[in-house]
Amino acid sequence: MARKLKTYQTSLGFFDLAIAAPSMKAALEAWGADSNLFHQGAAKQSHDPDVIAATMAKPGVVLRRPVGSDGPFSEHAELPTNLGGGGSTNAARKSKGPKAKKSSSRPVAAGRKAALAYEREQKRREVERAREEAARQKERERRQQAVDKAQAALDKAEENHAKRSAAIQAEVEALEKRSQTEEARWEKEKERLQAALRRARG
Repeated sequence: MARKLKTYQTSLGFFDLAIAAPSMKAALEAWGADSNLFHQGAAKQSHDPDVIAATMAKPGVVLRRPVGSDGPFSEHAELPTNLGGGGSTNAARKSKGPKAKKSSSRPVAAGRKAALAYEREQKRREVERAREEAARQKERERRQQAVDKAQAALDKAEENHAKRSAAIQAEVEALEKRSQTEEARWEKEKERLQAALRRARG
């Protein structure tokens, strides 16, 4: 069953932010807050009929307006042009009156509709996150395959080097053995010839 939504409001950077969410935790996650803004007094549940109406129309979507203004919330707000100015306050207050009465009499069905819309938005975000994670996983697998291929080439080259080195070492040892055999043969032959030379000299 869809959870009842509440409207939460805070200010971050150049904008006031508002969202219709089932809990403070969900609002903080949607805002991307690193700390609990509610405990710090930087965020609150909004009871402004205009703000509630705007967020309930787009549940789960972070709405913005220039910080310090009383203008309407929207998905794409422009940067504030008159920080601290009160030029638009009266116009905003005038527009609040009739809307407040209208919002206060919204039927319960509208709240349910907003809650269902919020759940749809959450599912859309989950699908998008899953798609991004799948793309990242595919990239990780591609890189791993490249790493495995390079490692296999290196291992094969090292194996070939080891075989060649072993063959050369075997040749060196064989030549050393032949050299020693030749030295031993020559010593015997030299002794025999020298003995013959001594006998010839008498």
